[in-house]
Amino acid sequence: MRFLFLGDMVGKSGRTAVFQKLPGLISGLKLDFVVVNGENAASGFGITEKIYNETLEAGANVVTTGNHAFDQKETLTFADHADRFLRPANFPKGTAGKGSGVYIAKNGARVLVANVMGRVFMHPDLDDPFEAAERIVGECPLGEQADAVIFDFHAEATSEKQCFGHFLDGRASVVVGTHTHVPTADYQIFSGGTAFMSDAGMCGDYDSSLGMDKEEPLNRFVTKISRGRYEPASGPATICGLAVEISDRTGLAEKVSALRLGPRLEECLPDFW
Repeated sequence: MRFLFLGDMVGKSGRTAVFQKLPGLISGLKLDFVVVNGENAASGFGITEKIYNETLEAGANVVTTGNHAFDQKETLTFADHADRFLRPANFPKGTAGKGSGVYIAKNGARVLVANVMGRVFMHPDLDDPFEAAERIVGECPLGEQADAVIFDFHAEATSEKQCFGHFLDGRASVVVGTHTHVPTADYQIFSGGTAFMSDAGMCGDYDSSLGMDKEEPLNRFVTKISRGRYEPASGPATICGLAVEISDRTGLAEKVSALRLGPRLEECLPDFW
């Protein structure tokens, strides 16, 4: 199975780049399944139902989120009936929406996708992410109810991300980190067969501060005084993510590559497709 994950879309620049480039990637790379993190798609904070639907129309099979999942109040309304929208599974019981689901890929594979959020330097009051992951894979094991298992681990600390990946090694096809908006260089396949990357990076303007216009963040670092709202940077975006070849026989990763496409970072496309 040919799988692509794209990191956090940030603002209009980021989502426009995804909407323009994803259809060509799907056809050119003959992708079977695509997951896109959309938690920063609406002006940098949250996602609207319109943007969610546009992301699906561009070719995404599932849209994941993170700590900004409900920054747009309308998300509380559409989350319960949007089957391909995921919010972190370890949000408190009763939170709108769901944290995981099983979907059918183009090649017929049953794909379990789960969204979990870390606690280190973020939200220590959340439910235990490791316990949440154990429950999810226990209810839908790889090789039994699922032919592939994908986790978007939305977290700050690389140590927590790496330990989460090792925790699921051999039980998930892919564990990919989101949230920090900077693509890491550690994409690899763990000894148990799980593809891993600490952070997929963002889909946004990299002439920025994590996708935001750099003037206000820089001002706050220098003066410690807020002069206005954070606004998404509006320059040309680079899309970043992770490409994985998943075995149809075992559901584990066979090949892995970063994907970067755009004007700011060195471009990288998988050479195995």
